[in-house]
Amino acid sequence: MVLTIAGSDSGGGAGIQADLKTFSALGVFGATALTCITAQNPRGVYGISSMGSEMVAQQIKAVCDAFPVAVAKTGMLYSAEIIHAVATADVRQGIPILVVDPVMVSASGARLLQDDAVDVLCDELLPQARLLTPNLYEAELLCGHPIASLDELKAAAYEIGARFDTACVIKGGHLEGPEVVDFLYDEGEEYLFSSPRIKVIENHGAGCAFSAAIVAFLARGELLNEAVGKAKVFVSEALQHAHRVGNHGPLNFVRGGEAVLNPYS
Repeated sequence: MVLTIAGSDSGGGAGIQADLKTFSALGVFGATALTCITAQNPRGVYGISSMGSEMVAQQIKAVCDAFPVAVAKTGMLYSAEIIHAVATADVRQGIPILVVDPVMVSASGARLLQDDAVDVLCDELLPQARLLTPNLYEAELLCGHPIASLDELKAAAYEIGARFDTACVIKGGHLEGPEVVDFLYDEGEEYLFSSPRIKVIENHGAGCAFSAAIVAFLARGELLNEAVGKAKVFVSEALQHAHRVGNHGPLNFVRGGEAVLNPYS
């Protein structure tokens, strides 16, 4: 059983909606703690209303009181108060594995983390994580310098992992090249995951689905590097077989799950 602590996407393609769809596709039961309500669609974020930090903490406690949470993940946390509440609640509830997707800026450029929340995120929550899953831009913010090549991406993963004493996988989708390369650093071990770049209408929610899939596979008993590799396959398949809904192409979570759980079907 797993828990996602994240914001709601009214468009249904990212955030808590993407997490729950991923969990279901991969055969794990998912519960939620809602941090924010957003008015958004694949074009952009038009409004954000955050939950009170006490309500966020109460949601986590209510879930953990009723269910044995094997793995939890965080997505959009938005404010310093919410981050502090989550960091404190995670410790109190004894959640064994925490995956942090350090959501800071949406693909459309909307700021999803307040400026005064960055220090609290780095000081209180990131050191608790078993794994961090930043995209290229988030990794640049965490390490404080640009990342323009695979070698620089690798160095940044080492740097971030050492700084917060945790594993770090940086998603390399924003690097140029015919392949998408993700790099995992974990306790002195390094793993490179590459896949052909897929031409898509949009990749809204892909980062959320990636971290949620890692959570699902960890809950199913996979080792961390195996969970990351299977999560990459899941997202690639979900993008490859994206739905066509109006002018948009949301991920096909079901097809991604079938490809990973039934590779010979």
